[in-house]
Parts: sequence; C-alpha cells; structure tokens
Amino acid sequence: MEIVVPTTHGKVRGQEVDDTGGVAAFLGIPYAAPPVGRRRFHAPQPPEPWDGERDAFSFGPTAPKPGYPPALAAILADPDVPGDGFLNLNVWTPAPGRDSALPVMVWIHGGAFRNGSSAVPVYNGAAFARDGIVCVTLNYRLGAEGFLLLPDGTANLGLLDQIAALRWVQENIAAFGGDPGNVTVFGESAGAMCVTTLMTVPRAAGLFHRVIAQSGAGHHALPADIALRITTRIAAHAEVPATADALRGADPRRLQEAVTAVQREFTGGHSREEWGEAAGGGMVLMPVVDGDLLPARPIDAAAAGAGTEYPLLTGTNAEEFRLYLVPTGISDSVPEAALPALLADCGPDPREVVAVYGEALPDASPGDLLAAVLTDQTFRIPAVRMAEARAAHGAPTWVYDFDWRSPAFEGRLGACHALEIGFVFDNLAEGSIGGTVAGPQHLADEMHAAWVAFARDGSPGPAWPAYGADRAVLRFAADGSGVVHDPRAAERRLWNGLR
Repeated sequence: MEIVVPTTHGKVRGQEVDDTGGVAAFLGIPYAAPPVGRRRFHAPQPPEPWDGERDAFSFGPTAPKPGYPPALAAILADPDVPGDGFLNLNVWTPAPGRDSALPVMVWIHGGAFRNGSSAVPVYNGAAFARDGIVCVTLNYRLGAEGFLLLPDGTANLGLLDQIAALRWVQENIAAFGGDPGNVTVFGESAGAMCVTTLMTVPRAAGLFHRVIAQSGAGHHALPADIALRITTRIAAHAEVPATADALRGADPRRLQEAVTAVQREFTGGHSREEWGEAAGGGMVLMPVVDGDLLPARPIDAAAAGAGTEYPLLTGTNAEEFRLYLVPTGISDSVPEAALPALLADCGPDPREVVAVYGEALPDASPGDLLAAVLTDQTFRIPAVRMAEARAAHGAPTWVYDFDWRSPAFEGRLGACHALEIGFVFDNLAEGSIGGTVAGPQHLADEMHAAWVAFARDGSPGPAWPAYGADRAVLRFAADGSGVVHDPRAAERRLWNGLR
C-alpha cells in the first residue's frame, strides 16, 4: 500500500514494507540541495520545493566515494547510486501520517569519513519501526568534499550536512509519527565519532536528546594547523594550488585520488606528535577544530563538561582491528621482532606494551598482539576515556563490550569492527561480515531491545548499570551476556594519562 506524507518541501509517497505489520518506508527524501556547482564546498542549502507527490520508493543517490580497498570491499557492502542529489535521507515508521509522538532514532553511517552511505542493506530500519521507533538514516558529504579544511576557513561540511538533516527531522518527523522532542542520534565508526562530536557542538543543541556511539569516540578531530598542512599535501597530489578557489574548482575525482595518495603516504608512518590523529594513515580527513562550528576537540570538551545533558550509550567490539589485519593478510606476516617498531608511536613505551598485552594474551601471535593494541588505541580506550570524562561530571553513561566472534576466515576475524551492526538493527541476514553465518538471534534480540529502550526511556534497562567508579560494562556474548567490572584493567592502566 502506498502512503503520502507532507513535508516542508513537498509531499512524499512511500509504501508499506512487506511482512512488517504496517511499517512504511520513505526512501531518498532530499533534506538539502545538491552540493554541486556553485553550492560545492559551501554549507548545505534547503532543497527546491516540488509540486505534487514525490515517489520515495528507492534509495537516493549516494555521496561520491572511492570505495574500500579490495580486501575490505569483498566483505563490506557499499552500494553506489549515481546522481548529484545525495543529501537525502530515509524514514521507516509504523505510524505514517499519524500524530503518534514515537521515539526517533537517526543513524549516521561510518566509513572512515570517506566511504559508506545510508543505502547499505544492514541499515534497514524496519525492525526499529516494528518496535515502535521512527528510524531515519542519512547521507552526508564524504572525503575532501565533506571534511577538507579550505584555506578560507571553510570546514566540517559533512557535520553541517548532518545538522541540516537533524533540522529536517525537527521540522518534519511529526508527520511521520515521530516525536521531535525525543530524538536519539546513533552511529558507528566515523558515524560514532560524528555523534560524539555533535554532542559538543553548540549549533547542534536542541536537535537531539540522546546519543549512541558504536566503536568511535571524541578523539578523532584535527587542530586547524595540522588540517591545513594536510590540505596542502592533498592539493599538491591533486596538482592544484592550495587555495580555496583552486580547491573549489578542482576535479572531484582528482581530489579523491589525492586523499587516497596522502593516506597511503601516512600509512608508512608519521609522528603522532606532529600529525595528531591523522598519523596512522587510517584517516587523514576528519572533523576539524575550527573555533567556529567545533570549539575544541570533543574529548577535551567532554572533560570540561560539554554534552552532559545527553545520556550516552557507548562501547566497542572486543577485536575491532582484526577487520583490517585479517582479510588483508597483515596479521599473518608480522614478525615478533618488528612489534616494538610498529608500536613505537602508540604512546606508551612499546616494550611495556608488548609485555602487558603478551601477559594478557599468552597464546597470541605477533599479529594478534598488534590487533589487540590497535583495537585499544583506536577504539576501546577513547570510548573508556569519554565514559570516564562524563562520569566525573555525573553524566548518565552506559558502556558495552561486544564479544561475539565471527566464524569467517576460519574464525580468525573475531569480534571485529562493524560486526555488531546487524545485531543492533536486528538484521542478521544482512549483517554477516565475511561469512555466511549471521550470528545468534538471541544476541540480536538483546542488543536491539537495549537500543530501543534507550531511545524510548533514556536508559537501556535495569540490568545494565551506568558507568561509574566501578567501571561497569555490559558484555554482549553468545554464551551469556552480563555485567563485568573494569574489563582488561591492566591494558587500561597502561594507557592512563595519555591523550
């Protein structure tokens, strides 16, 4: 059955989703004008209104992106839908056209600020709508188009896109049965880094009310001076002057290739002291502390008390970095003698790192130890620091550890990055990474229900205590989920005092 709903820019026609008991989907709704031509490298502008009823039956265009490297592309879906109107969003709702005031969840996808889109199949929001949530997923500008700092001060356009989408939600979601006064933003990886950043952005205040950050926290932001030096390198690789006008006029694909070249260059090793969070090469573009939209690095702002008004649910997967080391074969090729050099720029003394992680994982190979250290450096320790910064101010915070291990790659992929998403969306058929086994449904039931409860009530439920002095963490595991206190404490203490 087709259903028509009015929005501030025109009517959209969606349709009921099969076998979901009345859930309707509205796909590809523009929330901003196409950011091309004279709008390129500028803040998002409202879309042109339309007459009549606009079909919202299929996903809209996706933001231009380079795609994942081959080893990851083989196991991570990342659809491409051509077209310039990629600032669009999707809505799944059980109550279209009714004044139902249901909780709203807005998903911001990951992809290292360069890849991903709302069209990834596992992000289907039908299960949330089935359980009384109006679910929204959105696209935003990626790569240089979204996160390059131009010499004239233009920055954080991807974040501004997200804010524009959240404003659209405030203005329109009631027509889809949602409550604009009860909006939870949630995201994974770069999306989680975005939502924890938005917690500290004054311009985003009032647009959402709760936050869920999966495998990403508020460390990934660059000071303006480092971001400008990265811009200069990207411009050099693109063979254009490092000026705002030249970069605005540069061929988008050439800029995309230049970003890839700089990332490859940084992967070879650069000083973290000199290049900040860009040093490892995984991401050379990310939010910029520009003093305008983003006044401070989010973790520093949180430590000073910013964002305490938002309840936060945050956590990581037990073996995040295995996603990057196992499919590529890197984990099998790390010599033991090379570990100290590979860990030299992590922060703690590399010999102490090898000793502490070796004691915790006595049967681990050098590749396993490298994965464990990089998991903590990139994902777990930033999440712990965010939780502890907030706990110091009494801000309500819940922390999880996802510990189901994928059987893919002969079981070596483990509880890797992005594996939890299918469980959160209760969409295991689309959530399998690198294998045909989708995972235990009872674990999806647990995680999905906790996310729904948090969006509905501001708490994931009485069985999950808030994070505080006892460092309570809910571990999701196939053989029984439960609360643990200060998990992997020796490793956590190793990183204490490092920012």
